[in-house]
Amino acid sequence: MALDRRIVELYDEYTHKPLDRRIFMNRLLAIAGSAAAAEAALALLEPNYASAQQIAPDDARIAASRLDTTIDGVALKGYLVTPKAGAKRGGVLVIHENRGLNPHIEDITRRMALEGFTALGLDFLNPLGGTPNDPDAARALFPKLSTETVVAQGRAALKYLASRPDANGKVGAVGFCWGGGAVNDLAVSAPELAAGVVFYGRSPDLAKVPQIKARLLIQQASRDARLVQMLPDYEKALKAAGAQYEAIVYPDVDHAFMNDTSAERYNAAAAKQAWARTVAFLKAGTGTA
Repeated sequence: MALDRRIVELYDEYTHKPLDRRIFMNRLLAIAGSAAAAEAALALLEPNYASAQQIAPDDARIAASRLDTTIDGVALKGYLVTPKAGAKRGGVLVIHENRGLNPHIEDITRRMALEGFTALGLDFLNPLGGTPNDPDAARALFPKLSTETVVAQGRAALKYLASRPDANGKVGAVGFCWGGGAVNDLAVSAPELAAGVVFYGRSPDLAKVPQIKARLLIQQASRDARLVQMLPDYEKALKAAGAQYEAIVYPDVDHAFMNDTSAERYNAAAAKQAWARTVAFLKAGTGTA
């Protein structure tokens, strides 16, 4: 049985506003009606990384390592994964949600490498000490990140991926939630970005949309009212700028429908379709076979 929509919407408010944990729990208890019902709801909503892992870190088809480097004075830390087979390839920057570089995003990075890309899950919280283990502590750090800092890290990562010996020189990006907004910000600021995929991310500064050079695939969830309401103005700006883009709103799904660590919001059918579109789009955009 599906959860009360008020609980799903409350959880979205908790993760994005964000709400203090104590306030969230009090409001959840009021809606659920009992402590047991509240705990049961949380079990469906909060991430379960172990059960959702699709690709093991030691999968024989990939090579994974921790990246710690500096490009043009910008310190980068992250999770780098490459396929063991194949010739020169495109790179993909994987941009995390507002929980930072966690096991789910590392798994997404491994999945992307298995599709034939050099994939980098970058820790955008590195300037603030890196992603903490506590997701509430991670969320609290994001308001302290300036757009300029995010874009500087993103551009340094794009340069790193494009200049590797195994690179064909073309790089794309895919981002989820906060990371989707970061892809949009990167698109308006980085002409070197070849292709960007936005999963349920906010629009960029519309005045800067004419600067976009990348091809964009924008994927939103129909129940994600706030972001869906932003889309028409963004599309209008993209069309006026002559940008190459595709926008898809998946019906009857929630924000974070691609995140398989949350049983309640994950939608397997939409996620499968969105992933196939993402991979095909990034392969075309980066010239990866």
